[in-house]
Amino acid sequence: VQLVESGGGLVRTGDSLTLSCAASGRPLLGHNMAWFRQAPGKERENVGGVNWRGYDTYYLESMKGRVTISRDNAKNTVYLQMNNLTPEDTAVYFCAQDKGYYLEHVPFEIDEYDVWGQGTQVTVSS
Repeated sequence: VQLVESGGGLVRTGDSLTLSCAASGRPLLGHNMAWFRQAPGKERENVGGVNWRGYDTYYLESMKGRVTISRDNAKNTVYLQMNNLTPEDTAVYFCAQDKGYYLEHVPFEIDEYDVWGQGTQVTVSS
């Protein structure tokens, strides 16, 4: 499977942005998905994830209330909607697919994900 993120760009503080992660080669159905981000000089961190059914989600504590992760299995796509962006949200955003199959629990640890997209840059100006 190949994951391709899109939707990044340069936005202003307070703006909203929706990133997409399109999968090809194999259906996403059955896999939990997550979004990670990596700012310059920082470790990659988990922004949040969604289970394979699409109804169970979790989010990074600092982003709760500002972010929504959803998926459309028919379109083989996962989305990350972010609102009220700040310069601290500037990073490369990656989507990732977990190693498991039809697992109910969405893993948080980065080591539980083995398929990654190339990332899309989000830059928030002040």
